[in-house]
Amino acid sequence: MEHLNSVNNGSLRLPPGFRFFPTDEELIVHFLKRKVQSRPVASDIITEADVCRSDPWDLPGDPKQERYFYSNMEIKYPNGKRSNRATTSGYWKATGLDKQIVDSKNKQVAGTKKTLVFYRGKAPIGSKTNWIMHEYKLVNPIEGSENWVICRMFLKKRGKGGENDVEGVRIAEAGPIFYDFMADIPRTGDLNLGPVASSSGSSGVTNASPMADEGEEISKYMRKT
Repeated sequence: MEHLNSVNNGSLRLPPGFRFFPTDEELIVHFLKRKVQSRPVASDIITEADVCRSDPWDLPGDPKQERYFYSNMEIKYPNGKRSNRATTSGYWKATGLDKQIVDSKNKQVAGTKKTLVFYRGKAPIGSKTNWIMHEYKLVNPIEGSENWVICRMFLKKRGKGGENDVEGVRIAEAGPIFYDFMADIPRTGDLNLGPVASSSGSSGVTNASPMADEGEEISKYMRKT
């Protein structure tokens, strides 16, 4: 059988019909927590990247697909907790309330999930785009690893027939909505939550060797379509 986590041109290549589709709990407990504890994790599944210093279309992997990254967030102010989320062309802005992620084994809150939207330009008057990011963080991180997070990034599709420009030249922006009072209320695009494989990379924190049976471990976080 073909090796489940082989890498081709910087992107994870899985057998036909399989997608990397972890739950929120799996991302917190089986990936982020293992990484900061220097325990074995499924290699080549989630790569490291400086997410909040790079524009989303410049990060590794296919920008048309959902991607996953480990990122060490930079604190904006000394002695503060606020992260610096300014990139070359814009910034990430948090929206809504953080969601608590519970470890089903001990019934304790293991982490949080924050939703962010990318804006082009300078805060606070940037232009909203269709780039969405979910940021996963541990609630009780090990000392020295407080800033490590997992980022799930994807493009929200526009309405039917709409196109997203992933090169940053004409990023689909949520501009003004013009109402036609002779027609129905305009439709809004649905979130593109179709999970796919992320690109590969090495970890600067986890130095443990790969699992003895890596293919079996990785298969837990994939779904057969």
